[in-house]
Amino acid sequence: MHALANSLQNTLQQARKVRRLSQLELSMRVGVSQRHVSFVESGRSKPSRALLMAWLQELDAPLALQNAAMLQAGYAPAYTAAPLTDPALAQANDALVQLVNAHEPMPAMILDAEWNVLHLNSCAKWLATTLVPWLADALTTSAANGNASPPLNMLDLIIHPDGICKRIVNLHEVAPTLLATIRRDAATHPALAPKAEALAAIIQTRLGKNSIQHAWTPPTAPVLTTRFATAHGDLAFFSLFTTFGTPQDITLASLRVEHLFAADEETRRTVQAFATIASAQSAA
Repeated sequence: MHALANSLQNTLQQARKVRRLSQLELSMRVGVSQRHVSFVESGRSKPSRALLMAWLQELDAPLALQNAAMLQAGYAPAYTAAPLTDPALAQANDALVQLVNAHEPMPAMILDAEWNVLHLNSCAKWLATTLVPWLADALTTSAANGNASPPLNMLDLIIHPDGICKRIVNLHEVAPTLLATIRRDAATHPALAPKAEALAAIIQTRLGKNSIQHAWTPPTAPVLTTRFATAHGDLAFFSLFTTFGTPQDITLASLRVEHLFAADEETRRTVQAFATIASAQSAA
């Protein structure tokens, strides 16, 4: 019981600190005394199920973390974690696929919390194999198996010795944000931590030992643009992410759609040319 209390104590303290709230601010938001907040965070008092739910929701804790806290307190989980293939998620899954495919002729993909690629539109497949030519066989095998093969992992593709990172022309601009994003995700998904440090090592090799601390440069555009060296010339994209607004399932809460947009006219023309050829081949 003491171990559970300590675990809940740490979970609640860390969640509050992430939100940068004091115990007094939190107590006012959930309608209890600061003394009670202190007692719960120190393990001297156990919150009711209703209070714990209100507490976690006020901290905007991720659904997976909310479930973990409920279990630590001895309560049943509050949210489901159904696989995306579950019939209950069919409509949501259809909406995601429709969103990705509707973004043609620009690349789009569905990523989960651990950066696994769950779906790519045709342009995203073209871009992926343009950046990482050896990926073509894996995509073909996956399609032949009805996508039953283990999903591709975007971070693995980024940090592979002959992967995406090798093609990024402006790594000095992209690196700080990319690494910070992965490390932030690793705080709630520890399996990502080794991949974050592998990326940090690549950045240091490419840009120098102190590059992580000193790689930041003043932005030259309103959104961060990633530039890739390819057989078609340099291609430049910026990203927009779409997530579910009010997910009530952990799986759905972990998903995001990344939409890539051409950052210059040359990139737009190159991508459009691929789309035109692909459309003609499909119609033949």
